[in-house]
Amino acid sequence: MISRLPGAVVRAMIVVLLISTPSLLLADTSPDTRLVTALIAFVAAVFTAIEYNAAAPSLIAFRDAPPFNRMRIGSLFATVFALTVIMRGQSDPSTITRLFEAIGGDLARAMDFPYSPVRLVVLMMPQGTDPAVLATVRIAAGLSYFVSILTLGAFVLLLRLRGWPGRAGHFNVWVNLPVFDPTAGDDVVDRLRHNAQVNLIVGFLLPFMIPAIVEMATILVDPQRLADPHTLIWTMTAWAFLPASLLMRGIALNRVADMIHAQRRRAHADEGDLAHA
Repeated sequence: MISRLPGAVVRAMIVVLLISTPSLLLADTSPDTRLVTALIAFVAAVFTAIEYNAAAPSLIAFRDAPPFNRMRIGSLFATVFALTVIMRGQSDPSTITRLFEAIGGDLARAMDFPYSPVRLVVLMMPQGTDPAVLATVRIAAGLSYFVSILTLGAFVLLLRLRGWPGRAGHFNVWVNLPVFDPTAGDDVVDRLRHNAQVNLIVGFLLPFMIPAIVEMATILVDPQRLADPHTLIWTMTAWAFLPASLLMRGIALNRVADMIHAQRRRAHADEGDLAHA
């Protein structure tokens, strides 16, 4: 436990930095927003430290199967930081903010085609929305979605080139899948593949479903709130990150199921060799 403590503290500090980035970089952040951000960052840091310092986590999956969670937190931080820099450019423009805005604009135009998730996000905004707000929403959606696709592609490449997680050492299902009980229900391989399929389907559909749900629920959720920088940053980050995270989890679960199935086949083959010896 002592050997895990430094890593747990470092991860907690990274979480604090991630959550605090918009409040630290945006000059027009109100004192109430800073207070709420500090409280959320503290709670998230304590939870992260406990999860990574415990012998076995209670919620965080693939804790001991790097770099799965490192890629996810890296993607999350990259999205939040890039959107924060762009939002900062609205009140305090600089060369860096203009660079990020130009890159985000190019990505948004490339990904804003008919029936794309980015186009659906723009269409969910009500008629009469300020064109400047629409442009900012388009840039934020395009940039965040591009980061999520890039992360997903990097993870698939990791599976192909490094055989994750098999070559990283022994894979402990109990530690890396704390909410999954391998002893309950049907065959563990079938359950893992079923969970993988659910995650893949939901992860694929979520970017298309969220704008439609928001547009239908305009009474409860006002899309005009995206004009607020903090709301826009965290909404677009969640909109892009959650589907990518579900897709990564689905791919990972399918990989674990294949590993268990291959291990069973080797065990049966060894038993057959002993029986014929």
